[in-house]
Formats: sequence, C-alpha cells, structure tokens
Amino acid sequence: MYELIQLSEHDYYIDCPAKIGLIKINDSDAVLIDSGNDKDAGKKIYRILDANGWTLKAIYNTHSHADHIGGNHFLQEKTGCRIYAKGMECTYSNTPLLEPVGLYGGNPFKELKHKFLMAQESTVLPLTEDVLPEGMSILDLKGHSFDMVGFKTADGTAYIADSVSSSDTLDKYGIGYLWDPEASIKALEFIKELDSAHFVPSHAPVTDDIHDLAQLNIDAINGVKEAILKFCSKPVTFETLLKSIFDKYGLQMSAQQYVLIGSTLRSYLSNMYTENVLTYHFTDNQMVWERV
Repeated sequence: MYELIQLSEHDYYIDCPAKIGLIKINDSDAVLIDSGNDKDAGKKIYRILDANGWTLKAIYNTHSHADHIGGNHFLQEKTGCRIYAKGMECTYSNTPLLEPVGLYGGNPFKELKHKFLMAQESTVLPLTEDVLPEGMSILDLKGHSFDMVGFKTADGTAYIADSVSSSDTLDKYGIGYLWDPEASIKALEFIKELDSAHFVPSHAPVTDDIHDLAQLNIDAINGVKEAILKFCSKPVTFETLLKSIFDKYGLQMSAQQYVLIGSTLRSYLSNMYTENVLTYHFTDNQMVWERV
C-alpha cells in the first residue's frame, strides 16, 4: 500500500485506497492529483516525494470528498504548496463541514463528523486551465460530485477520479453515492470514448481500456432506476423506499450509510421526476412518490 507506480516518463500513481496521481513536471518538481484520506496519508505521500527528491508544487483535487482531500492540510502546511479545485468542490474543500451538512440536510450529529466525511480545512484556490502544468487538461466528470473533474496529461494518462466503480464494488454493493445519476451517465459515456494511454480510476484497477467498465457502471445506474420504478408502482414514502433499496442490495443501515445512500436516492428521485417517470404528492402530511 502507498506504492509509487510509474506509467510513463512523467506520470505515476500512488496505489492506496483512493489512488493518487503524481506527475513529475521536471527533475525536481512534482504535482499531485488528490491527497488521500487523512493526515497519515499525507505523511506517506510526503515520504515518497522526499525519497525521490521532488518538491511538491501543487495539488489538484478532483472533488471534495474527504478521502480525496484528507491529506491537503498536512501537505500544504509541510510544503506550502498551492491547492486547486473546481467550483463547488473548491467551496466544500475550504469548508469541510459542508460535506456532512449537505449529506444530512441539516446540522449533522456527532456520528457524521469524522474523517471519512469531513476532512481538515485547507486553503484551496479555484481550478482553471492556466494553473495546470503544460500539456495537462481538465476533464469534466461531474455526476459523482457537484463539479468533479479528471485530468489528462501530456503523456496521455487519464486520471478519472470516482467516475467509475470497480466491478467487484458493483457486485458487492450495487448502488454507490452519486450527486447526479444522469450527469454520471454522461460522464461515463464521455470516458467510454476517451482516447488515453492509461486510465487511473480512484477506486478501480488501472487499465488501458475503460470502455467495458464504464458501460458496467451505466448499467448499474439504470438498474437502480428500474428498481425505484418497481418500488414506486404504488405510493411510497421516502423512508419506506430507502428501506426497500437497502434490502434489495443487501446493505446494512448505519448513520453514514443512511446519509450517503439516502442522499443518493433523493438525487435519483429528482432526476426521475425531471424525466417525468415519477411524481410526488402529499397524503396525511406525508410526502409520497409514485410512478407516473
């Protein structure tokens, strides 16, 4: 774990629970794509940089989830590097409390205020093309998170963040966190056709062909939509629908799973309401969802 793996002359990744991209921009300087899940991850990354004699110039965050920005605080304090993120990801990274607030929809209770949902604060600047190393470009991959991005390097490596889940993860869980399922499908269709020498997903094996895995993720999203339509064949409250989803996918309810899958389900409902396949109404002071 935390092994540095070289993909091309300049491109590397650090193999860890949420893979970290590393691009060597010259003999002495490097930049990171994401920073791991906590201070300990930051320390391990720093040791890799130090062992290779590289100075960290910048961190480019793909999105603001804690397992991708958790090392920001330590690395920024240690090296003085600049950190960049796009749009809402920048806002959330600067104010990590927003993550559990957004998931819960209110003032989060203590079981939601931990390092897996709330990173330490760091100073993050807006991400634009002009702050990237030469030859590196931004990939618009919003869907899993508000303004999630990936990056393609001059050497042809595509770091694609959480746009795909591994086949093992899909087999085990069936449903994962999404901010916008329809935007996720658009991002998956995009990466299916993206020409890259290597694809580095954060939570799936590195590959030179992402097409089949991207399609598997699209199929999984559509499978969730089909399940929701089935459960909404008659009027159903959100809580009852959420239990049905947990039961179908064999999930175990906890505070963290409640907010993650609950938020995801609400996003599916919003998308499907916009598509005019679901509607809602209020009965006996309860909001109920029903197939159109």
